[in-house]
Amino acid sequence: MSAQEIDENLRLKDLDYLLLRESPLANDDFEPGEEIKEVLTTQAKVLVIGAGGLGCELLKNLALSGFRDISVIDMDTIDVTNLNRQFLFRMKDVGRHKSEVAAEFIMKRCPGVKVTPYKDRIQSFDEYFYQDFHIIIAGLDNIDARRWMNAQLHSMVEFDEDGNPDPATLKPFIDGGTEGFKGQARVIIPFMSSCFDCTIGTLPRQHTYPMCTIAETPRLPEHCIQYALVIEWEKAFPGKQLNKDSPEDMKWIFEKAAERAETFKISGVTYMLTMGVVKNIIPAIASTNAIISAACVNEALKVATYCSKVLDNNMMYMGQTGIFGHTFSYEKNEDCLVCSRKPQRKEISKSKTLKELIEELKEDPRFALKGPSVSGSRGILYMPKPPSLEEKHRHKLDMTLKELIEKELMDHNDTLSLTDPVIATELKIILELTE
Repeated sequence: MSAQEIDENLRLKDLDYLLLRESPLANDDFEPGEEIKEVLTTQAKVLVIGAGGLGCELLKNLALSGFRDISVIDMDTIDVTNLNRQFLFRMKDVGRHKSEVAAEFIMKRCPGVKVTPYKDRIQSFDEYFYQDFHIIIAGLDNIDARRWMNAQLHSMVEFDEDGNPDPATLKPFIDGGTEGFKGQARVIIPFMSSCFDCTIGTLPRQHTYPMCTIAETPRLPEHCIQYALVIEWEKAFPGKQLNKDSPEDMKWIFEKAAERAETFKISGVTYMLTMGVVKNIIPAIASTNAIISAACVNEALKVATYCSKVLDNNMMYMGQTGIFGHTFSYEKNEDCLVCSRKPQRKEISKSKTLKELIEELKEDPRFALKGPSVSGSRGILYMPKPPSLEEKHRHKLDMTLKELIEKELMDHNDTLSLTDPVIATELKIILELTE
């Protein structure tokens, strides 16, 4: 037996206690033995989305838990500020892609484990890519990406003639998230449990600041940073989009914010706070990442081997005043945009313009859309992208729904088809027009 095989056997020795003997806590389908261990180590394919603070922990735990075929997606590059908690990276790695460095580190440290890195946005991969995995674990830092991934996995499910989901097309989605001393781990089985969009209304809205305060009477360091971001940047670089992952761009914002803070005698503008405001970052705590990662990988191990019952379906960790974990089941939303499989209804006055309808769809917590493209039974009503199509349909934005009907651009109580950056599938909304 080679030194590598001996090292791996020692690393996975504790798995034998779980997988080679019976347990009263195991799932009904669990059959202990070498066969189930082989399934874990040679067949299970796991995709990790995100290689940041939570993602580093996830990759390490998966490799040490017997998973040998792991892929990781992260388009970000390593910044020096990541090094205090993202332990797979070193100073020499600054500027390189997180997914590549993380993969190299895990494979070097855990011989026999294959980690495949990807550097693109999750939206750039099609359903055939995601179908190749048995489990998807998200260590994401934003809601939009979670919503897109949730919708994508639901769109891949096939149904039999009785309307029941085909188990072979179900991809378990394990979602982990941390916010300071708080965190959560959640298991989503498409169409079997509640999905991410079922509970979109429970999420707090991102904090915004009035423009008049930012521009005229700043009182907080955040006001100065927002001024540099929203006003100063556009003045200095008209038409250029800020690269939030560029140290040069972030340094520029920080310096301009510091100048404005000095003018108004406001203290507290730091580079870390600047990154937090610009990227909407909540300070990350390594111990919280470790706890939530352990919970997520524990669920992945249960899903892959049936060695215990899977979480139903949410675990909250609250460490701000002690150590407290609470497990509960999110109920399915029968009117969910993603998993209800039925069109939503939207009541609106005929006197409202198409632009007002789109704004209401963005503000309505049931939908929480970002920039929807809208089509009716008579064709496209509006598309924000590409610029050529946006210009072609822009004139309809100021038309009332009544005018659109009169000009035969849409029908009365039309069924609208929507696509949006945060939803991977097409949505159907039935308009209920009032006078």
